[in-house]
Amino acid sequence: MEDKPREECGVFGIYGPGLDVSRLTYYGLYALQHRGQESAGIAVADSETLHLQKGRGLVSEVFSQDVITDLKGHSAIGHVRHSATNPKSLVNAQPFLSQSAKGKLSVANNGRFTNRESLRAQLYREGAVLQTTSDGEIMANLLAKHSQHKLIDAITKSLAEIEGAYSMLLLTREALIGIRDPFGIRPLCLGKRGDAYVLASESCALDVVGAKLIRDIQPGEIIVINDNGITSHIFAPGSKRFHCVFEYIYFARADSSMEGFIINNIRREMGRQLAREYPVDADIVIPVPDSGTAAARGFANGSDISFEEGFIKNKYVGRTFIQPTQSIRDMGVRLKLNPIRNIIEGKRVIIVDDSIVRGTTSGRIVKMLREFGVKEVHFCISSPPVVKPCYYGINVSKQEELIACKKTLDGIKKHIGVDGLHYLSLDGLLGVFGDRKEHFCTACFSGNYPVEVNNN
Repeated sequence: MEDKPREECGVFGIYGPGLDVSRLTYYGLYALQHRGQESAGIAVADSETLHLQKGRGLVSEVFSQDVITDLKGHSAIGHVRHSATNPKSLVNAQPFLSQSAKGKLSVANNGRFTNRESLRAQLYREGAVLQTTSDGEIMANLLAKHSQHKLIDAITKSLAEIEGAYSMLLLTREALIGIRDPFGIRPLCLGKRGDAYVLASESCALDVVGAKLIRDIQPGEIIVINDNGITSHIFAPGSKRFHCVFEYIYFARADSSMEGFIINNIRREMGRQLAREYPVDADIVIPVPDSGTAAARGFANGSDISFEEGFIKNKYVGRTFIQPTQSIRDMGVRLKLNPIRNIIEGKRVIIVDDSIVRGTTSGRIVKMLREFGVKEVHFCISSPPVVKPCYYGINVSKQEELIACKKTLDGIKKHIGVDGLHYLSLDGLLGVFGDRKEHFCTACFSGNYPVEVNNN
């Protein structure tokens, strides 16, 4: 659905001598495909060098059987990408591969350096040549600048110059390295498969390759995996945690675990809290699939109103299908979602979704429900109003495009054509996390940015 925030990346890495690391990375990226559909890439290290294959499109479109078979080595990193800028350009596809005095290095990053422009200007002054707009290339150049030091010291010195949110994987011939930003805004976890170690944006990718979740990488932590095993280095001790709360609302797959929370359980509790905040007489609760399903089940459970599947989702319509013309733009929504008439006709309906950003798709969904004979429509959102853009690796609209910035609650209600509208309160959202409610970034709802934004 076009009216959703977009995660900019997912990363996966494995250190597994004797395993088919490129194929396992391919499967891991498949599990993370929801985090980016514009390009995909895999870098593999063998005893002599690094090999890279990347391209535009989905994982299945970029990698053939022959390509995976030819990518041989003992360790690998992979990346799936979504970006708000220049999505058709292959040059920004990751992983990024560089050559320095210490040999080849590959970088895959999820997130955004908030001081990227000042870093780029600094690197230009120092004579660097930058060919992409990727933060991974900035990291590679910073590491090259500090190449007189041992690798871990070069990484630490480079990170001291970086501000923002990131979960980064580095690959050399000798090591797989994982790095998480000091506030833990972007997710990264560690797993183990036999003697092999795996790093991934989400635990669902570990499940797919048969790895067991060990733990989340700590904020401000560097993990180094090589033939000697695994070592941990803390480069930013004592930082307060600000995990991205939108991972729990929408981005992460429902079967993933983050920071000890099962995503599906958290979303159901958000729905139950919605029901407590918005008691209303209705006949059925239906979700906007699939992102609203868990919260809708929670709402139904908390309100004792029957849960029903009110829409059929066309699973074969991707983000790249031929867009309808302006005159038939509503068909774009109906191609993806079609109401089930005998379920909803004549009913008072509570429809649950995770967020409203611009308000365009929500209005078209409500219009469809009206056309199919719904008696009343109450729209419930399992997050607070989005009023600020994100600068930490999520593609959220410019502030002037956010409907909650332009309209009051009544104005939004009228704009999308509903009888009732309720957003989950910020206190209600954070309350589902219990005594860890202070550990989350809510900047897109509150405007309280945990990391200074220098240039955007």
